[in-house]
Amino acid sequence: MSLERLLSDISPPVAKVLDRALSGVLLDRADAEVLLEAQGPDLQALLRAADVARADDKGDVVTFVVVRNMNFTNICYTGCTYCGFSRHKDEADAYDYPMEVLVEKGRNAVARGATEFCIQGGIHPAKNHTHYHEIVTALKAEFPEIHLHAFSPEEIDHGHKQSGMELEDYLRWLRDAGLGTIPGTAAEILVDEVRDVIEPNKLKTARWIEIIKAAHRVGLRSTATVMYGHVEKPHHVAEHLAIIRDIQRETGGFTEFVPLGYIHEKNKLYNHLGARPGSNTPEDLRMVAVSRLFLRPFIQNIQMSWVKMGTKLAQVALLSGANDFGGTLMEESISRESGADHGENLPAEAMRRLIREVGRIPAERTTKYEIRRIFKDPAEDPPSLEPDREAELAGPARFRQASDRDRNTLLQIEELR
Repeated sequence: MSLERLLSDISPPVAKVLDRALSGVLLDRADAEVLLEAQGPDLQALLRAADVARADDKGDVVTFVVVRNMNFTNICYTGCTYCGFSRHKDEADAYDYPMEVLVEKGRNAVARGATEFCIQGGIHPAKNHTHYHEIVTALKAEFPEIHLHAFSPEEIDHGHKQSGMELEDYLRWLRDAGLGTIPGTAAEILVDEVRDVIEPNKLKTARWIEIIKAAHRVGLRSTATVMYGHVEKPHHVAEHLAIIRDIQRETGGFTEFVPLGYIHEKNKLYNHLGARPGSNTPEDLRMVAVSRLFLRPFIQNIQMSWVKMGTKLAQVALLSGANDFGGTLMEESISRESGADHGENLPAEAMRRLIREVGRIPAERTTKYEIRRIFKDPAEDPPSLEPDREAELAGPARFRQASDRDRNTLLQIEELR
């Protein structure tokens, strides 16, 4: 079989777009739509092209951040149809953590090597701008070296409307209290035609853009995200990507782009309103690959979500344009409450192993993508900082105990390696 046979099945429209992308030509919305519908050989070519672009843009280092998620309240009345996290205040499992609880979570995270706290919560009707400010000041006072990555544009909108300040002044007020960066969540799909269906009470596209641009102007960088796999069409995603790229060309304030597949199992959008049952494997990989090709050279850090995909598909995403494994999280509530079952915590040592398994070099980064340490030699990896957990073994009880025979087998295994 000749090498030409490997390329002969690629359709001319896809081949043309991929050639332009790898030649450094900016793709347009129509190009993105072509790639977002790639299947079969076209999809395989797309993934390979994105991996080539990743190698050109970022090399073989795959980054991750040691972070603690803090969801300070699940009380929310926004009513997004895709959300399984929110509760009303009179429900038995509603919570609103006092500062003491957040500080204790912070101590636990620092002991486990965290450099970032990612802080988000529901839109609590009884909370105003002062509550967000208090969270930042309390945590910064206790953990001055920790980076605070906090408050989605929806939370910024909620606090700003009650503050009486100009938007940029409000953001400076939070920044000066210790806010470091903001999550670019609450984006979902930046097309109001879609937002009006899946989140009719949430901020609209123009307001999301206004808040993000204002944050960038006052020196608060942010992430950027998309949520796909529900009711959107390829042209909606293409429009979303174009908006993100245009903002980045203007402000340079995005640190990364994170595709987030919709989790469908436990929410209204799928069970009552007929949305698709979340993203599938080709869709997940397409989104990573198209994000790499469409957003370059303006955004070069493409993160996959191991919480949404699972670790095995996340490894494939590293072969499809992604260069960042995301955060360890330590505690994840939002995806889990909608039905995600890939876990709440992925320790740094597990991330390093998963990255190496696909032939890449792991590196710990800061929130702003400054490299803290590159782990080239596994023999020099630091010890785990995770709490000790006893392995859960099955089988006959006497087989579960370590024995001299097990120790001998360990020596044999080392020889085989």
